[in-house]
Amino acid sequence: ELHAGENQIEVLNAENLKHLNSLSVLELRDNKIKSVPDEITLLQKLERLDLANNDISRLPYTLGNLPQLKFLALEGNPLRTIRRDLLQVRTQELLKYLRSKIQADVTSPNEEPPVTAMTLPSESRINMHAITSLKLLEYSEKQAAVIPDDMFNAVRSNPVATVNFSKNQLNEIPPRIVELKDSVCDVNLGFNKISSISLELCMLQKLTHLDIRNNFLTSLPEEMEALTRLQIINLSFNRFKAFPSVLYRILALETILLSNNQVGSIDPLQLKQMDKLGTLDLQNNDLLQVPPELGNCETLRTLLLEGNPFRTPRAAILAKGTAAVLEYLRSRIPT
Repeated sequence: ELHAGENQIEVLNAENLKHLNSLSVLELRDNKIKSVPDEITLLQKLERLDLANNDISRLPYTLGNLPQLKFLALEGNPLRTIRRDLLQVRTQELLKYLRSKIQADVTSPNEEPPVTAMTLPSESRINMHAITSLKLLEYSEKQAAVIPDDMFNAVRSNPVATVNFSKNQLNEIPPRIVELKDSVCDVNLGFNKISSISLELCMLQKLTHLDIRNNFLTSLPEEMEALTRLQIINLSFNRFKAFPSVLYRILALETILLSNNQVGSIDPLQLKQMDKLGTLDLQNNDLLQVPPELGNCETLRTLLLEGNPFRTPRAAILAKGTAAVLEYLRSRIPT
């Protein structure tokens, strides 16, 4: 069952429907959906479909072929192809009417062009002003499982510097992000369900800032070493049990945010090689000890270690700030 009523949804994406073929209940009432793609017929197990109070003007007649459908709600839509009185009849009669129109539709095509999921919806979905003047491609807070192709198509002739796909339901990094490799510097994929970094992302060689906090990452691929300009990476609130070793080899890094993971250890000798590193946030991890040699990482201006199970340095020393912590650690290096 999927209940997504009252969510300001404007587009029922054909691509999404392909993955929902075991749904029995789809409730989308009180949204702003303008069209229903033909792919709705892929939901062969659907028993209840509630599309009441949307902006739908035309329905695919093939809806009548859904074998299990027992309840169909369409009231409150500006439907042009179905008479008002038909909306009041029982679902089975409405489906029978839709089936009868399939044949008629083939013989005398409707005046109106068929509405497909690729029909560009309202301007609010693709903000051309942001693309052209701010060099920003944004599709965030949509609860989307995939980024629509329209978004990538829109930037083919307009290079963008910043991409924001945060706060969605993405399980993977959109493969087409590689098309932006010649221009994009800043990528935000935070607050999704991404469990691995794709090779396509590793090809964005101009990338300076990557925010992928609040996802399901457990490791980073060695291919990320190719991101030689990467200065800031935010990996907070993921599932890392170890410090990702590839980061030691991205020498342009200035800020590593790795709080709220399960990192158990760090290598101070490799960190010392990172001569641009100014901020290292390891709060709320599983560090059982802080190696004294970390005190030799003199480029560090901000070192955050609170919320780990180690005994030393004590909280009173941590509270004095980074310089005091580094000095304390240096004093503990065996001579």
